[in-house]
Formats: sequence, structure tokens, C-alpha cells
Amino acid sequence: LVPFISMLFLTLLLLFLALFPGAFNCCTKISDEIPKGILRRVERFDIQKADGLCHLEAVILYIEGRKFCVSPRIKKVKKWMKKNKHKIPRKKSHGRKQRRTRIKKKEKKQ
Repeated sequence: LVPFISMLFLTLLLLFLALFPGAFNCCTKISDEIPKGILRRVERFDIQKADGLCHLEAVILYIEGRKFCVSPRIKKVKKWMKKNKHKIPRKKSHGRKQRRTRIKKKEKKQ
């Protein structure tokens, strides 16, 4: 009976992780202040919305492999985000097909 319950628990856990991959990636606490030099060292950032699995609105700053969660209402952060929009990783859109260009074969001259 114990191995069956263990296996059932493990199966349910794996199913949960497959269905909700971002469940353990949410910021649970945010900082309302940010030290001066932090924004200069940010490699990239994400915006966490308060919908779905994450119940808190936040800006996630990635610095040297570490993740910092700050409030999106901080004036310095808002201003910095406008300047650094290019640091948001782009997501591939599946709905729009890419335009294909045809390669024209050169006609042989005789």
C-alpha cells in the first residue's frame, strides 16, 4: 500500500509540474526599494503579471545568474525599463507565419 501511495503522489507531482511549469518560478516577495548600482548590472528582466499562477505583480531582474524581484511601481525601475526594453527576452509567436522568400534560379546563358 505504501509503494502505491508513493507512486501516486509522484505521478500527481509530475503531472502538476507538466501542466503548470511556472508555478515554482513566481516571485512571492518584492522589494519596494532598489540599491543604486543594481540596475547597471542587470543582464535581462521579465515582467511577472498578477494573473494565473503568480499572484503578485513584479519585475524580475537577472543579475549574474541570480533573480531579484522588485516592485514595478518604483520610479527608477519604470524609467530603466523604458530605456532597456531590448533586455526582455523575445518569445516566438506561433500564430504568425514567417514570410518565406523564394530563391530564383539563375538562368544559364548560352
